[in-house]
Amino acid sequence: QVQLMEFGGGLVQAGGSLRLSCAASGSFYNINVRAWYRQAPGKQRELVATITNSGSTTYLDSVKGRFTFSRDNAKNTVYLQMSSLKPEDTAVYYCNADVQTPSTYPSYANYWGQGTQVTVSS
Repeated sequence: QVQLMEFGGGLVQAGGSLRLSCAASGSFYNINVRAWYRQAPGKQRELVATITNSGSTTYLDSVKGRFTFSRDNAKNTVYLQMSSLKPEDTAVYYCNADVQTPSTYPSYANYWGQGTQVTVSS
């Protein structure tokens, strides 16, 4: 059983910073965390940032210049550094990954984390 877990959410004042991390536990051969999403109350889940195997990143227009998606392959962990946070960034943040497990090998299955709440006060 593979679990993705997000850490680092919390309550922060506008203008502040948080760093989210996403790591996997369980039995797997390979993991590729591809994206961060977020979902605000009453809104659809939206794509915040993506990263390729080569490290190229893309960002939602509203977070460009404020958020940075990075990865530590040695730790199978990815990070979302969020700076200059705004109240409109308040949401539950999710990481999404393709994971190659003993039961799916050689294919990958898509996994979601349970989410971490980020609340930005004005």
